[in-house]
This record gives sequence, structure tokens and C-alpha cells, in this order.
Amino acid sequence: MKKDFLTLSDLSSEEVTALLDRAAALKAGRDISACPLIGKSIGLLFDKTSTRTRISFQTGIYQLGAQAIYINTKDMQLGRGETIEDTARVLARYLHGIVIRTYAHSTIEKLAQNAAIPVINGLTDLHHPCQALADMLTVKEKKGRLKDIRMAYIGDGNNVANSLIEAALLTGMELIVACPHGYEPDRKIHEKALSGGAKVKVITSPEDAVKEADVLYTDTWISMGQEREVERRKKTFKGYQINTDLLSLAKPDAIVMHCLPAHRGEEITDDVIDSPQSVVIDQAENRLHTQKALLEMLIK
Repeated sequence: MKKDFLTLSDLSSEEVTALLDRAAALKAGRDISACPLIGKSIGLLFDKTSTRTRISFQTGIYQLGAQAIYINTKDMQLGRGETIEDTARVLARYLHGIVIRTYAHSTIEKLAQNAAIPVINGLTDLHHPCQALADMLTVKEKKGRLKDIRMAYIGDGNNVANSLIEAALLTGMELIVACPHGYEPDRKIHEKALSGGAKVKVITSPEDAVKEADVLYTDTWISMGQEREVERRKKTFKGYQINTDLLSLAKPDAIVMHCLPAHRGEEITDDVIDSPQSVVIDQAENRLHTQKALLEMLIK
């Protein structure tokens, strides 16, 4: 039976552990079978522009022996009114898997329901699970473990925050989200994680969030599709910047993470993102390794 990866909760704790171990082995050049996906074709169906998602998937697919077919939805019949359901059924006859990067999470759910091949969420407005996989690998590399690591996420309770909440549930990390009122992570995702025993808090004070933190994490205040809210969001999030003052409240060996692209001088300052405590480039590289492990797991 085919397996989709629409949210991080589509994996069990055991599967996450195995995937991260496999990603670490791939990164180290160990235990690599020769082109395990040779002869396969993976579609990259993108509504949203991308740097890391597109390039890391295309590179990883090639390294695994398969071919990546980039599909801009504006160039398809989708742009002329064909349904996502019909598109899914047709693509499943040509491809062995689909990576989709889009806006509404319902779009990817419809695609997965109608495609007889694995569907991978490259990003929706609600979830960013591939980013969370790379984040977990990065933390594990730098801190040696995930369980009981204290992560402070500062800023918008967006798709990245939602996936980190699910990561906390699966790994035993402690996650403190600091965001303004009205910008909290998805309530259903938060409540589900809490009911499963996750150590997740949502507060408004960045200073309280970073106390004794092992990891500080932030994302842009203005995501794609929110361009009309630029000035309002900049004003609302003004006190939610990761800077040297905020970093000084965390543990001395705390690491700083950002999923990129960064709006330097807004959610994070140059001196922090370029500091020795920043691991953002390692974090970006790890998209490649975790996604290769994910593709191996899902594409048969």
C-alpha cells in the first residue's frame, strides 16, 4: 500500500528515528546502495516559488538514480480548469511519486486521495514537514539527541511552527513558541500534540521562551501570500526579533536556526545569523539528506 507524507504525523516515532539515522548515513557516505530509485520518475508540482525545496529535491532524486520532472502548475491544464482529482489520476500513470509545494493544505489532501502513488508535502500554508525533518537532523547532529532538548521558536505561528509541534510530539523535544496574540500555531495541531503528551507551550514573551533554551528558531514574518500584510506584520512582530540581547538569555552553547529565506534585520539580525552559534547553512544542507531518506522510504 502506498504511503503519503502530508504531515509529520504520517510517520511514527520509530519511522522518524530510522529516517534520521538513514539520512545521517547518506550524509556521511555510508551504506549507500547503487541508485536505489533507478528508472523512477518523480514529479515536482509547484504552485510556490522555491530555492531549497526545489534544488534539494532535484539533486536528491538525481543522486538516487531517478529523474525529477519539474512542473509549474501555471504550465499545466490545471491552470485552465482541469480538476486536481483528474490531474492526480493521470500523473499517477506516468510517475512514481509527486512532491507538491502549494498554498491550501486541502489541495495536497485531494491530490493524495486520488493519486495511486506517494505524495510528499513540499510545503503548504498549514504544514512544512520536510523542513522539520531537516531541523531534527540538525539538532541531533549539534546536540547529540532530541529528547528533552529545549527549543524556543520566536515569531509567527505558521506552517513551520505547526510541523515543529508535531516534531516535539514524535521526539520528546520541549518546544516553547513565543508569538503575538492572534498569530498562534494551529489550535487543532497544538491540542492534538498536547493530548499525545507533547511538551509544547505557546506564550507571548520571547524573553521567557528563550530562558535555558538549547535552540533558538525563527522564520520570516511575511510568508508567500501575505504580501498585503507587510506593514502590519512588521509592526506586530517588532519585539520578536532574534538578536544578541535575546540570544544572551539562552544557554551559552545554544544554537540558532532559521529555515530561510531570512529577512535580515527583521526576524533576525546579521550578527546572530552570521555568528558561530548559527547553524542555518547546515540546516539547509540537511534538507537534501533527509529528503533522500524519505524518498527511499516511500518510493517503491
